[in-house]
Amino acid sequence: MSNLSRKKEILMNIRFTNAIIAGLAGTVAFDLVGFALTGTFWDIPALIGSKLVPPGNLPVGVLAHYGNGVLLAVIYAGLSPSLWGSRWVRALTFVTAETIFGVWLFMLPLLGLGILGLKAGPMLPLIALVRHLAYGAALAALYPLPASHALPRGAETVRR
Repeated sequence: MSNLSRKKEILMNIRFTNAIIAGLAGTVAFDLVGFALTGTFWDIPALIGSKLVPPGNLPVGVLAHYGNGVLLAVIYAGLSPSLWGSRWVRALTFVTAETIFGVWLFMLPLLGLGILGLKAGPMLPLIALVRHLAYGAALAALYPLPASHALPRGAETVRR
């Protein structure tokens, strides 16, 4: 199979409606967990809005934040058949890797908060991970694997 044929196959197998719904729901879960942990709602959209346009443009930040959530869900939908484990393991592995490489080692240093965001305090890396795990739980719950990639029934449980 050629490289182009493989890319077409991956795109054809993505359930875009499910990915969009999972991305939006995951971003809501991310925001609700963030509010529970920090007491601030839409802190990330406010930060994004202040970096993209003149400060104080929350609607632009919200749009970018939720757009990012949808984009990450579509990327997950394309990658999930290549990941290992149950749908829960696949989703949580994906968001953990995204948190480490996309947030801790890229975004937070880019914002001047240092690696892991430790300049903002020792709890920031943990809060970021927990928020992303909430997002991943929504992905796992709302984006089903194609039947050809799902584990056999009962294989997701540990037998003793």
